[in-house]
Amino acid sequence: MLTAEQLMAAHKANIETLFGLTQKAFEGVEKLVELNVQATKAALAESANSAQAALSAKDAQELLALQAGMVQPMAEKTAAYSRHLYDIASSAGAELSKTLENQAAEAQKNLAGLVDSATQNAPAGSETAVTMMKSAMTAASTAYESVQKAVKQAGDMAEANFNTASKKR
Repeated sequence: MLTAEQLMAAHKANIETLFGLTQKAFEGVEKLVELNVQATKAALAESANSAQAALSAKDAQELLALQAGMVQPMAEKTAAYSRHLYDIASSAGAELSKTLENQAAEAQKNLAGLVDSATQNAPAGSETAVTMMKSAMTAASTAYESVQKAVKQAGDMAEANFNTASKKR
C-alpha cells in the first residue's frame, strides 16, 4: 500500500517533470522566435538592397538580370532557414522525448516495485493472480518498448528523408 510520503514524493516528481518539460518547450519557442527575428531582419535588409539596385538599373535588361540573380540566393536562404527550423524542432523533440522516456522508465520501475511489494504480502493461494499480474506487466513493458523503437525508427527515417531533400537543393 502506498504511504502518504510516497504519494507526495510521486506528486513532487511529476510537478518537477512538468516544469522541466515546460522549460524545454519555452527554450524551443525562444530559439524559433530568434530564428524568425533574424530571418525578418535579413529579409528587410535584402529588400532594401534589392529596391535600391532596381532603382539604379539603367534599363529593363539590367533589371531582369538583377531579378534573375536573386532567385538562387533566395532558394539557398529558404533551404538554410528550413534546415535551421528542422534542427530546432528536432532538438526540442529529442529533449522532450528523453525526459518522457526517463519518466516512463521511472514509473515502470515504481510500478514493478509496487507489484513486488504487493505480491510479497499476498495471501496464500494467490500465486496464479500474482503470475498473471507479472505477465501483464511484462507484456505491457514489451509493447511499450516496441512502440518506442517504432517511433524512433520513424523519426530516423523522417530525418534521413529531410537530409536527402536538403542536399538535393
